[in-house]
Amino acid sequence: MLVIDADTHIDETEATWEHMEGDAARYRPTCLEFAGGRSFVAGDARPHRLWQIEGQFRLRRWRDDSRTGTTKETRELADIAARMRQMDELGVDVQVLYPTLFLGPISTHPEAELAICRSYNRWIANATAASQGRLRWVAIIPFLSQEHAVEEVRFAVDHGACGVFKKGVEYGERAASDPLFFPVYEEAARLNLPICIHTGSGDPRFSDATTGLALNANQSNLTAIGAFTTLVLGGIPDMFPKLRFGWIEASASWVPYLIHDLEAKRKRLSALSFDLKRDLLRESRFYVTCDTLDDLPYILGFGAEDSLMVGSDYGHADQSAEIDAVNVIRHKGQAGEISQAVANKIISDNPQRFYGL
Repeated sequence: MLVIDADTHIDETEATWEHMEGDAARYRPTCLEFAGGRSFVAGDARPHRLWQIEGQFRLRRWRDDSRTGTTKETRELADIAARMRQMDELGVDVQVLYPTLFLGPISTHPEAELAICRSYNRWIANATAASQGRLRWVAIIPFLSQEHAVEEVRFAVDHGACGVFKKGVEYGERAASDPLFFPVYEEAARLNLPICIHTGSGDPRFSDATTGLALNANQSNLTAIGAFTTLVLGGIPDMFPKLRFGWIEASASWVPYLIHDLEAKRKRLSALSFDLKRDLLRESRFYVTCDTLDDLPYILGFGAEDSLMVGSDYGHADQSAEIDAVNVIRHKGQAGEISQAVANKIISDNPQRFYGL
């Protein structure tokens, strides 16, 4: 059984931007440090750090090794062997890597976005090459550059990527059903890559300009799960009948509510016309990472058995983080909270199918 941690993270470093050469170098993120300011790790006296991108600032966090259960070298992919040894200790065969900086808005200028995305993809492809397929990653796509966006999908699938990174809302108000994203959806479907909708927001109006953090504490989650309804109402699963969509790091407790909400819309709003699948998650090829605190028996009653996955949020230390998440799900199966067969689906079968592993 191939055990997969469906949501882990890396921290970007100066090395992430080393592939920005020539004209692209002018868009290279630079790190600024200054004393004072709000500390995001209790008792941490280190200087405040920000990434500067085109004159805008995004937080570059310090991490606490004991709190995250990781090290700087494993978080920044400087020591691949050490990260894989820790995976062995955690009983994980494959980790799927997500970014940190890209959880917020990056740039609305196509040239800058293209340069930054390209460099990230090449850096992580090179960094994970020695993992023999155990460290897989999701590609960051420059959606504002249509031709280059499709090229990045092709580069990614040839260099170890197993998904396309997406936020629920991008560039201000562009929802996941916006035609801007259709060329990438089509190419991802052709190449058997899923669209991975991670918590975060691409709307700069809802971000603190000095930190890149969401001004509304729940906004990054809500924009992600809002894409669920948007995709169904827009008929996107029918438009791209081979494409898989996943919701990453937003827990799964919202699934029953949104399915109920869609059912109510279909019955009571005659102005709306959409196809609500009888077995919505399975028939739409929708997947969701659960949280170890989710009420799994209840959620499973909404047709989620073949759609749930689990991620540890490796490297981060927020409400979604549980470095031993895979083993927590194992224990739920062994204790009879859920069946052992369902536990195996969550840690193996479902993420293997979703990521095309």
